[in-house]
Amino acid sequence: MAEYRLTTPLDEAQVMALRAGDVVWVDGHIFGLRDATLIRMFDQGVPVPTDLTGAICLHTAPGVRQVGDRFVKVSIGTTTSTRMNRFTGPLLQLGVRAIAGKGGLLEDATRLLQQYRGVYLGLVGGTAAAETTQIEEIEAVWWTDLMPECLWKFRVKDFGPLIVGIDAYGNNLYLQTKAEALRRVQALGY
Repeated sequence: MAEYRLTTPLDEAQVMALRAGDVVWVDGHIFGLRDATLIRMFDQGVPVPTDLTGAICLHTAPGVRQVGDRFVKVSIGTTTSTRMNRFTGPLLQLGVRAIAGKGGLLEDATRLLQQYRGVYLGLVGGTAAAETTQIEEIEAVWWTDLMPECLWKFRVKDFGPLIVGIDAYGNNLYLQTKAEALRRVQALGY
């Protein structure tokens, strides 16, 4: 396992250097999105209001406070990714290079990440307080009618640690861990 400091937007070489199990820290920008945003983009066909080429997209619906025309962070944590699994391919087709969340993605997403040369970056659940401090500012918000499931642009510094849970070579720590657990249970005679 290696440790990397990445600056967004990501390019193919940065992504292809990563292997499952590597640790990543991010500087630059991360885009926050969740179910309602993805449904608007892909099920309803509403054009994405910003360029996501090279982006890291974080599954989140942050707690914020509005001050004038700006939004100030209160608590920005991550949410479970598997329920948004079906949007993996469409996000990658927009040029997204990394999807971040908790709990991993399903097996078909592993193939899509390999096909489009992307990665899944896992965060530990319950770390919203740390994540919030690593987000320096909310720079832009689109589709505020979906609050809090808007499309967010966060400026981040030292965001992490993120674990490469699925790499662009088809290695998936979540599936490997599940298979090893099953092997051990079977070895016990269950």
